[in-house]
Amino acid sequence: MTPSAALVLALILACIRPALADPLLAVPYADLAARLDGRITFDTLPAGPEPGLSLDHPVQVDGAAVGAGFAGQQHAIRQAGSGARYDRLARARAQAPLRLVGQGPGQGLAFAHHRGFGSVAVFPLGPDGFKALSGRGEGALAVLLPGDQAAVGLRIHSDYPDPLGARPARPGTVEVIALSSDGRVIGRHGARLGAGITELGLVRAEGQADIAGFVLLNTDPGGIAVDDIVFQRAALLGNLLTAPGPARRMNAKRGTRTR
Repeated sequence: MTPSAALVLALILACIRPALADPLLAVPYADLAARLDGRITFDTLPAGPEPGLSLDHPVQVDGAAVGAGFAGQQHAIRQAGSGARYDRLARARAQAPLRLVGQGPGQGLAFAHHRGFGSVAVFPLGPDGFKALSGRGEGALAVLLPGDQAAVGLRIHSDYPDPLGARPARPGTVEVIALSSDGRVIGRHGARLGAGITELGLVRAEGQADIAGFVLLNTDPGGIAVDDIVFQRAALLGNLLTAPGPARRMNAKRGTRTR
């Protein structure tokens, strides 16, 4: 190898080493959707209009389960300069075994028909809660997967497209925190959202299957909705859900709670 060729190779390796060291690598969502045989669509849940159905406890759906957090995690509030409030994790590590837990009234998840997706989607409820428009979409979404995974993907809706540029730019970000079955944080991946639907695919850097679940956080000014979470189907890890208290349906017009 000539000295110049050796220098080029050294420069290439220097560029790719940081990516290889990242435990989570971004890949096209479409590639994962074509290869993985599991998909959470939420279409088995009531398809009412927004604000929809508010649930304070974890929900099993499409072979997996969703909630607002895992046992052992410590939730906190992130306040933006605009005054908007979002969920964040002061402690991301969870207890073993990894299991979903319920949140307080109006602090879990909302499900409703979403016109951007054209189907039922999940809205993670933030600190302002279900009754406030500013609380729907600003929260944490926790997903418990059926068995350890090497790859996951999801579709996230933020602001609607604005082709005429009539509205000011509304940048938002998301963070995915992947966790192992014993609650250990495997890695974190951040991404910037675009208007409309952002598709996100993640794989383990070395192909190992050890992602038992993940938490999705966001700082989007308008909040987010999530649909079409893809994964590989496998035997469930057992009954890892806790469901304290009955589900509650919220009246969309008056904001009252009914059993």
